[in-house]
Amino acid sequence: MKTAPIEPARIALAPDGLPHAPDFGDVYHPAAGATGQARHVFLGGNGLPARWGGRPRFVVLETGFGLGNNFLATWDAWRHDPQRCERLWFLAIDKHPPTRADLARLQASSTLPELARQLVAAWPALTPNLHALEFESGRVRLLLGFGDVAALLPQVMASVDAFFLDGFAPDRNPAMWSLPALKQVGRLAAPGATAATWSSARALREGLATAGFEVSIVPGFSGKRDMTTARYAPRHRPAVQAGGLQIHTGPREALVVGAGLAGCAAARALGREGWQVTVLDRAASIAQGASGNPAGLFHGVVHGDDGPHARLHRAAALATERLLRPWISGGRVRGQIDGLLRLAGTPATSPWPIDYVESVSGQAARARSGLAAAEGGWWFPGGGWVVPGDYAGALLEAGDAHFAGNACVEAIERRSGRWHALDEHGASIADAPVLVLATAIDLPRLLGPALAEATGTLAAVRGQITGLPAAGLPAPRVPVADAGYVLPAVDGVLWCGSTARPGDADGRLREADHRHNLAQAARLLAAPAIEALPTDTLQGRVGWRAVTPDRLPLVGALPDLAACTTARHDDRLRRLPRLRDADGGLYVIAALGSRGVTWAALCGELLASWVAGTPCPVEADLRDTLDPARAWLAARRRVALADPQT
Repeated sequence: MKTAPIEPARIALAPDGLPHAPDFGDVYHPAAGATGQARHVFLGGNGLPARWGGRPRFVVLETGFGLGNNFLATWDAWRHDPQRCERLWFLAIDKHPPTRADLARLQASSTLPELARQLVAAWPALTPNLHALEFESGRVRLLLGFGDVAALLPQVMASVDAFFLDGFAPDRNPAMWSLPALKQVGRLAAPGATAATWSSARALREGLATAGFEVSIVPGFSGKRDMTTARYAPRHRPAVQAGGLQIHTGPREALVVGAGLAGCAAARALGREGWQVTVLDRAASIAQGASGNPAGLFHGVVHGDDGPHARLHRAAALATERLLRPWISGGRVRGQIDGLLRLAGTPATSPWPIDYVESVSGQAARARSGLAAAEGGWWFPGGGWVVPGDYAGALLEAGDAHFAGNACVEAIERRSGRWHALDEHGASIADAPVLVLATAIDLPRLLGPALAEATGTLAAVRGQITGLPAAGLPAPRVPVADAGYVLPAVDGVLWCGSTARPGDADGRLREADHRHNLAQAARLLAAPAIEALPTDTLQGRVGWRAVTPDRLPLVGALPDLAACTTARHDDRLRRLPRLRDADGGLYVIAALGSRGVTWAALCGELLASWVAGTPCPVEADLRDTLDPARAWLAARRRVALADPQT
């Protein structure tokens, strides 16, 4: 999927005081009021709130978020309904979203002021991503997609129960109401899904019918004679489940093996979907492997072509900032989110908004970092550092997960529809219908030779970090990175690093690696004397990172290689047979590499989408990019090209 910078909405006030979009020649809502229209047209037209009553999850998708009035009305209805669903998901797409300032200005007179203030406070950077915002302790989720509906809607993966069709008028904004867009609505529709809109245009009704909906004309709102409602009733049941997701229908129980950041993030994401999660680890406490460093940094990246790597890192960094900022400010997790400087000379002007990244001169870099000799580079205002152990603990607590330490899992096995973690004697330590392996470099051993082939090559990369006594040294106010990094003083220590040596199993601290880290720190801090520090004054730690050849994580369901071998007719990644069904399965979340702090939150949410069938937090092509079967399928295709008879 190609991305482009987001152009914010131009919003003016019409003579009657209504918010008006000059570029479309249309108003955002009728004079009778946005909340009234939302309740009559979109809630009432979809049979809400009655239809979500008692359900574990209900998913709404809106085409055209605008100023968020339909979301606010839906949230308010959910709040006041004693029979409400456990969790409400609201997805929305908008090509020209408002800036935070415009949203605050235009929601200042909202009929739902408390909810409007929360929406404004959570409003994300206007970058071409899916942005997952949480309210009501995670029971209300808003997944905002900024971009052209023609490009973004096919990338959405969700099973949608109700559609709010609310772009500007069809004759002013035809792309939003086109037949291709309406066919995507049909692709995403769950069994029994409904749709509603204030429009009664004939082309709209015909498009919905083509997409598999039974269409009705009903009385409109505030003097508008007609509006359209529809119910999904296709003549032929689609072979692929709605939105390309498999919905879990069995007991909501999961077993996670591995209590580093990856496993704890998976536990949080599943726990917040109402799952009972048990986390096992061979250590006595959490975050004792690669997640056991005293501090770690997080930030996004900028690439000229904004390809999958850059898009994924941006989505991950924004998700991490959203999750960690209240935890750090509230003292739940030790760390800092005051920005991060990545040195790069004076780079070209960034195409992205400055609340994600900003190109800064040397003068600005010095002012923000506190380093007298800093050069220019990229400033990430949502970047920072955190104590990984604190972060892992907060993730585990947020998922209300049970942790069992000193649990040495030596093998896995499926029996009678449940996955078992086995000890060295073959006895079951614990079991559940869903098993998630978050075991980093131990993943191939647990999978065994037959299954390990499914995830491709996984390298163990040794890393050593170095701690310098901060007294008398130039300490940055924020993390500074380039080739290597230096963090602000943590308990009187400047941590810097890191080495990266694949296939090195030596667990001892090495002077040569300390010298490597000191040289990088001396350059970043413009303090040559650091290189000469005696190593007996230094602290350090050695750990191993699990790394894939493309340096991206593995997240998702493992392929069923036996079934894949016979499925010669279809080798598309999303159609590969998997070791799962609607009642359970085998999943991995691993290989977060050197960016575990940055990756954890997003990968946990993506894992939960795979397991439970919740809306996918990233675009479909990015989900594919992290699919654990990607390397195996690529290798299979190479063999087929070399020998078409295989």
